[in-house]
Formats: sequence, C-alpha cells, structure tokens
Amino acid sequence: MSVIHQEQLPNGLWLIAEPHDTAQSLSMTMLIPAGVATEPQGMQGASALLEEVMARGAGGLDARAHCDALDQLGVQRGTNVETHHIRLSATMIAEKIDRALPLLMNMVTDPALEDEALAPSRDLALQSIRSLKDEPQQKVMLDLRERFHPAPLGRSPYGSEEGVGAVTAEALREFWGATCVPGGAGGTGGTGGTGGSVLSFSGKFDWPKLRGVVVEQLSGWRGAREEVRPSGDGPKGYHHSHADTTQVHIALAYKAVPEPDACSVLQRAAVAALSGGMSGRLFTEVREKRGLCYSVYATYAAGRERGGVFGYAGTTTARAQETLEVMVGELVRLSKGVDESEFQRAMVGMKSGLVMQGESTGARASSIATDQFILGRPRGLDELADRVDSVTHEALNEFLSENPPGEMTITTIGPEALEVGGSREAGNLESRK
Repeated sequence: MSVIHQEQLPNGLWLIAEPHDTAQSLSMTMLIPAGVATEPQGMQGASALLEEVMARGAGGLDARAHCDALDQLGVQRGTNVETHHIRLSATMIAEKIDRALPLLMNMVTDPALEDEALAPSRDLALQSIRSLKDEPQQKVMLDLRERFHPAPLGRSPYGSEEGVGAVTAEALREFWGATCVPGGAGGTGGTGGTGGSVLSFSGKFDWPKLRGVVVEQLSGWRGAREEVRPSGDGPKGYHHSHADTTQVHIALAYKAVPEPDACSVLQRAAVAALSGGMSGRLFTEVREKRGLCYSVYATYAAGRERGGVFGYAGTTTARAQETLEVMVGELVRLSKGVDESEFQRAMVGMKSGLVMQGESTGARASSIATDQFILGRPRGLDELADRVDSVTHEALNEFLSENPPGEMTITTIGPEALEVGGSREAGNLESRK
C-alpha cells in the first residue's frame, strides 16, 4: 500500500501527494475557493469570468506567451467551475514539474487580470449561457440543481446574463483577491479551516523534491477565507419551463446521505444497481421494456454535509407523463430491495471503477483533493476497495428499506407541464405548476 503524503503548509494550503509506481506522468489538481457559492450577490458568473481570465496571461507573461510556455512542456490542463471551487487540473511528464508548476501556480497567485481581457471573456460567458437554450438536457439539470440545493449552493456554474454583465474589471480583481487564497479560517472538520485551497498530485515524483518545488513557489502566497454557508433551503417542489419542442426533459432529485456518512458506500451501491449500465433497473424498466425514453440515468452526488440522488430522462411529449411515473415508481420500488444478481452486478461495477481510477493519475489526483475537502484526509485505493468489499447483500437491502426516497424535486422542459402526485409514491410532492 502506497503512503499518501499529506501536509498543511504554514500559509494554510493543504498539499497531498500519492505515488504511482508504474506511472511516468504526474497529474495535479488544485481546488481554489472561488466557486459559485462565493460569488458576491448580483455577480453570478464572476467565477466563470475568473476561470476564463486566469488563462489569459499570468506571471508577467501575456496570454500567448503563457500558453506557449505550457505547450512547450507538453502540459495538458483544464479548469472547471464548481460549487465551492475553481478546479485547476494538469498532467505532465513527471520530470517537467519544476518548470511547469510555476506557470500553473501563477494562474492562481499572479494572473494578469487585465481590463482588456474582460470583454472577450464576458462574450464567451454570455454565449455559454445563451447556448443552454439549445442544450435542454443540461439546462433541466441546472434548473434542478437551483431548486434542490439551498442558496447559494444551487447557483449555475455559468452564472446569469445579468450577473455576468454586472462584473467590472475592478470587481473581478477584488473577487480574485478575496477568493484565490491558500488558507481557510474558522472552519471545522479537521481541515484546519474549510475555506482554503488544496493542491494534490498523483504519479511519479520524489516527495522531498516535489515538496520543495511547491514550497518555493507558494510560500509567499498569503490569505484566508471562511467557507460560505448555505442559508435556508431550496424551493424544491415542481417547476416546468415551456419549450416548443417534441421532446420533454425530466430531472428529479431527493436527499441522500452525505459522503462522510458510513452508509454512503451503500448509497453508491444502490445507485449502481439502479443505473449501473444497460442492465440497471432504470435502463431496463423505463427504456428497454417500455420504450418510454431515449435516455435515462441516475447518479449519486455526495457532498460533505448533504447528498442527493439525481435522475434524468429524455422522452417525447406523448410518453412524458408515463416516463415520469415509471421513473418515480422504480426509485420507490428500489426501497424493497435488490436481488442477488443485481447486487453482484453493482459490486462488479464499483470494483471495476476503482481499478480504472487507479490506472489514471488524473483521476487519483482529483479524488484525493476532493477527499481532503470533504473528509479532511485523502483515501487510498486500498481503503476504498475495503469499503466496497464490506458491502453485503443483506446490509444493502436493509439500508434501502430504511432509506426510501423522500420528497422529490422535479423540473421539466417541454411544451406542457406534467402531473405530479401528492402520494408517498410520488415523493409527497405538491404541484407548483
């Protein structure tokens, strides 16, 4: 079993590194506390703008020179806006870390943030928001997220047209200064403050050398912030958005256990039985047997303090009502348990996923960074495998019996609203059409 290095630097940054004996590459993930939940009120979209502008020059290099320098090193990189963080990911040949890391870290600690970079970044952000009209599957899930989660956790990573338009260059610099910091303040959960940054690595490295490169580059980085806490609850219920189309997009969610809960592995197994490939219940019952929809799936989103099971179906107007009813029915029926063959397929799928994750340095860097944020410590593959091995058929069915779906949040996009019932089987919903 490989030892995962974990250290909190004096400035509050958590540094995590997991060696991969057979890898020649080194992958990096950085969680920067500048996600959508941290955006100032009225500036929804500041995170998306900052993500874009961070890649437009840094460390005294303009956008072209900075990009060329990373390309010359063969660094594959990307950024993503999340609820709590902007996630910066990169993979490189291991021996190039000493030259690549300063270029990557400058994107966070010393971005150019020039006034002239804002206009094209704003144009791209607005195009992304407007393109959602042509991506109803994505939009219905964003609508669901906003209604299911408490504010400000349900905000769209794209922001809003009004919010993006309200962000000035000076406001964006202030947002960067307040959020792109190494340390957390006043937090709980074993992370020495839950509002700070996490930097993780997986692959080939020499720990003393890697640590030295990180310390040299980031020891002068300062600042701390508290994590934003949610207020109230999401509106939940049922919401329909009209669209003149022959398709109907259905999304739903209900509360589930959070990741730190010991039963979260059972929740993962339940969703694996429900939606683990073409043999999963949703695909079989909703699509194959009845031919109700062209796409259907469910996922488990496990956070630190809350979790949720999310589902989606894409269908036609004629089949939409029945699709919703059968989909909800299958979610409720799951509480009656799974049979032995379903259990075995779910376990095989979960174990296969761990094997594939272990072969990807990028997946492992991302996983241990997320673990640090959610649990306050990284988990190795052996620990994750032991958790899966601990799941028994009896324990899973007991969990399902004790945790049936509760109130469901439902969003739809299509020509007409659907009927949602008030019975237990429909999640005790009250129609809010």
